[in-house]
Amino acid sequence: TFHSCCVKILRRSIGALGYGTNFTIYDTDDSLRVVKKCLKNLNMEEKQFPPKPLLGAISHAKERLESPEDMAGIADRNGDYRMKITARVYAAYQKELHEAGALDFDDLLCETVRLFKTKPEVLEYYQNRWQYIMVDEYQDTNHVQYMLVAMLAKKNKNLCVVGDDDQSIYKFRGATIENILTFDKLYPDAKVIKLEQNYRSTQNILDAANAV
Repeated sequence: TFHSCCVKILRRSIGALGYGTNFTIYDTDDSLRVVKKCLKNLNMEEKQFPPKPLLGAISHAKERLESPEDMAGIADRNGDYRMKITARVYAAYQKELHEAGALDFDDLLCETVRLFKTKPEVLEYYQNRWQYIMVDEYQDTNHVQYMLVAMLAKKNKNLCVVGDDDQSIYKFRGATIENILTFDKLYPDAKVIKLEQNYRSTQNILDAANAV
């Protein structure tokens, strides 16, 4: 998975970002506890600012590679009070994670992208190591995953993605269907192979499924 791949990269090279290589990975429950602690430190009521939606908004921001400062700027431009509050919690949340030497699931991807951007020699190491890249279920990738793939494949351009835009069901989790819809525009030399023959289902099964 993207996450397990990024863990291996970060365990080797995250020192360049100011973390120890023995960082802790926080699950959702751990992250919620940190959000609740941040709310308490900021003198905000959980009833007024429920932790779960706040954590969800932070997660979606990370999927778009938006920092707390980015979010605060968007909030100011749009006059969005709730987003401004979320940006404050997001900033406090990241500070708490860093001080604890911890990353959440989204950070595994975001910090890998940041590592590749700030340390091109690390990116080149993995570009040379992984000269051929294949991504399955590409219609379910989000922006940060797209960036990881694009950066790794930029040198050798040996990239194969498999997906079906009709099966994109994870928009609520940040999936960006444009990743697959615009693939041939981003990579004009790519060869598109359409798999239009169904070898899995008999006609009886297809007729029944299509009738529902």
